[in-house]
Amino acid sequence: MTDNRLLDLVDDRDFRVLFVEELGWNNPDRPDLTVEVDDETFTLQQVAGYKGLRIWHCPVLPPRKIQRQIDVLVGQDNQERLVIFTNEQRQEWRWPRRAQLGSANAKLLVHQHIVGDRSTHLTGRLQAIELDFDEDLSLVALLDKMRDAFDHEAETASVAAARLMGALYTELETCGVGEHDATLLLARLLFLLFGDDADMWKPQGLFEKYLREHTTAETLHSDLLGLFEVLDTEEKNRTLTSDSPYDPFRYINGGLFRDSLRLPPLNTGFRDALIEACEFDWSIISPAVFGSMFQTVKSKESRRRGGEHYTTEENILKTIRPLFLNEYRDKLERSWDDKAQLTKLHNELGRLRFLDPACGCGNFLVVAYRELRALELDILKRRRDLDMTDVASKKVKRAQLSLDVSGDIKVTLDHFYGIEIEEWPARIAETAMLLVDHLANQQMAVEFGVAPDRLPIVIAPKVIHGNALREDWRAVLPPSENVFILGNPPFIGERWRAKELSDELKSIWGQRMNAQFDYVTAWYKKTVDYFGETPGSWAFVSTSSIVQGEPVAPLFSYIQENGWRIKFAYKNFPWSSETLDHASVHCVIIGFTKNKVENRMLFAYTGGRSYSESYCKSINAYLIDGPEVLVTKRSKPIASGLTQLRKGSYPTDGGFLTIGPEEIDQFLEDPVTKKYVRRFVGSRELLNGQQRWCLWLKEYDPVDASRSELLRARLEGVRISRLASSKVATQKKAQTPHLFDEDRQPDTPYLAIPVHSSSARKFLPCEYFSPEVICYAANFIAPDPEGFLFGIISSSMFITWMRTVGGRIKSDLRLSNTLTYNTFPLPSVKAEEKARIIEAGRGIISTRGNYPGWSLAKMYDPSGMPEDLTEAHRTLDSEIDSLFGKGDFSTETGRQTILFHHYAKLTGQDDLL
Repeated sequence: MTDNRLLDLVDDRDFRVLFVEELGWNNPDRPDLTVEVDDETFTLQQVAGYKGLRIWHCPVLPPRKIQRQIDVLVGQDNQERLVIFTNEQRQEWRWPRRAQLGSANAKLLVHQHIVGDRSTHLTGRLQAIELDFDEDLSLVALLDKMRDAFDHEAETASVAAARLMGALYTELETCGVGEHDATLLLARLLFLLFGDDADMWKPQGLFEKYLREHTTAETLHSDLLGLFEVLDTEEKNRTLTSDSPYDPFRYINGGLFRDSLRLPPLNTGFRDALIEACEFDWSIISPAVFGSMFQTVKSKESRRRGGEHYTTEENILKTIRPLFLNEYRDKLERSWDDKAQLTKLHNELGRLRFLDPACGCGNFLVVAYRELRALELDILKRRRDLDMTDVASKKVKRAQLSLDVSGDIKVTLDHFYGIEIEEWPARIAETAMLLVDHLANQQMAVEFGVAPDRLPIVIAPKVIHGNALREDWRAVLPPSENVFILGNPPFIGERWRAKELSDELKSIWGQRMNAQFDYVTAWYKKTVDYFGETPGSWAFVSTSSIVQGEPVAPLFSYIQENGWRIKFAYKNFPWSSETLDHASVHCVIIGFTKNKVENRMLFAYTGGRSYSESYCKSINAYLIDGPEVLVTKRSKPIASGLTQLRKGSYPTDGGFLTIGPEEIDQFLEDPVTKKYVRRFVGSRELLNGQQRWCLWLKEYDPVDASRSELLRARLEGVRISRLASSKVATQKKAQTPHLFDEDRQPDTPYLAIPVHSSSARKFLPCEYFSPEVICYAANFIAPDPEGFLFGIISSSMFITWMRTVGGRIKSDLRLSNTLTYNTFPLPSVKAEEKARIIEAGRGIISTRGNYPGWSLAKMYDPSGMPEDLTEAHRTLDSEIDSLFGKGDFSTETGRQTILFHHYAKLTGQDDLL
């Protein structure tokens, strides 16, 4: 089946063959349907169907107002439908518009096809709903496929739009336009381009007509400035002649065109690029990507890549759906047949307020507004349908169809608030909100024939240009139980944070400041303080570091003390920012409430775009279905029988005491340095079998420096590097350059455990070394003459605890002796149990011997771990697991629950169980 074959059938209006024979749908199951609108009769034929979704063909093409009324009458007993209106030259396809497609733009839902057009998006939509011969999709799955086709169409258009914006920005740079003026100009042009294509004014394409007929490259800069002045002037205050090219333009208001703009003369390339942009259909672009688009075009590297990198709406929907949208969608379903409850729900929507205190270009606000307007529209449609059901008269039905409900809108722009530290994103946020409002009104027009006229702009969102950490949020929006706070505040770790930002963070947290807090935690503190005793709901996208390691307890203790509990959470998942030059990070999304919630939702990333979903009675700070305990550092192991861990030795030598593979020969050939060479093991050497050496000079004879130029040069290098340190203690160590700065080397055999290990490994690898092997501080060390500690560290229970409460670097696990090891809630161990654990550990070491030359990393590669080694670890796990009693040891989630219960008991927090 070719694309042309599909479109040939469309053009021939042979819809039954198209849908039944080519796309695999079922034969029609309904007779022809006759409806009457404004005393005119229309007959529709069902051409195909699938599980209640029926396709109807009307062989005439009435005005859209009549189409809308016909569509509603068809929907009286056929809720899911696709209605196609046609004549010999043109067709209009009215696609299903339930909640699954509620966020799509009106132009995606009412698709116009010109007979003979082979560049249409219609092919992609038809291919998306093609069914295999033996396929048995549910109706919801079919609608999801249709939605995905629309999303792909919009995303493809967004890429093209980004390229156009990139071309405009490049020309502005060539013309010497500064960044502030360029972004302000592009924001205004975006509004006009969108307005041209989205029926914001009449005639359509008014701005394009003005550009083509009344501007030149030489005068374009002054022409645009003149237009902007007119757009910011009320019609009654204008002094224009009737033949002025500015006369047809309406007053915009809203401040978008108010501020002064400095434009030098613009070149031919800019005018050509702007006219090319006019030829593009901007009305199918989601305003939620405008901010990403602007951020993309400001990067030269991004522009060279074609503007293909921007943040989709997927992660925003992950936040707003469980925060509030799912709840209100559920209420709509429960109220579906009850007009009083529908009215109550509608009024409730009108009381909601939303604040994004780090709104950037407004994506969260845009998507939240769009989805709530779609929900509101569904309420209005359902009330209309119930009214029609109650009244039998066709005359009344027709009156109801043309009812003006624009005055019934309760979800309005002035219910949405933002705070943004940079000026131009704040402006883009305001613009995007205005445009998404227009799209929502267009959807209303599709359903009811009328929509509110928003020009001049009177109702607008309130986006504050300011520093959210210094602004008084209560002055922006007073707190109430109807307020939702949401967004993606900036996250910057301590290592990368400028002093100014660190000082801001300290000013927010005061005495409760923790050195490991990420910058994003300031928004958590501000939100808790904002609500005070007032219940509400809030959710942020954050770096996953806030639920890992040391910061967890001090952050969540403050949240919990103020009565907040986790309502939903997305566990650790990869998140890439909108710009190419920003590193990918791992994030979580956490939503909070003070209200009682029976089933809290926990989502876990499973790869690609997939997540598993589970319902929990409680979700703790580590995003686990378990008691709300907080794990704090301890100076000694909580479990009896565990020896203390300490880090290996640290040279602080500027690299002069360590020896790489390319250097070792010269040190072994030198008779003086040869006697001081020792194997040096860090985490890379431990895990990957790499070779490195060091000079171990505890038995150093000062005379040897005069006998070896190599040794003398190395010691001088150490001395100079230590003197250059900013730390006084390190400077003092320059007096003894032959010694490691921190010497913790044991004089007996020891167990070495890497500080960092891949989170993908099933077990934490560790290994024994003799005291002649010097261990670096990238490993923890401990004496383990019997092998008991080896067994504990090598178990599934230990790596589960480490993965759950320990810190991370990106996704890699990080072992801490005070936070992870000392808090491991190992139950008491009897002598016979200990003996079995030691024996099982020896079995693992013995099995490793089957693979000579293999590194630990290779042996413990999760995709290729030898089965006999896996079995040896299973034997060990059975011994360790038995210490913890009953429970679900088959999954990591089950192990986590068991571990938290034991930790609560060992720390006297039984009341949380």
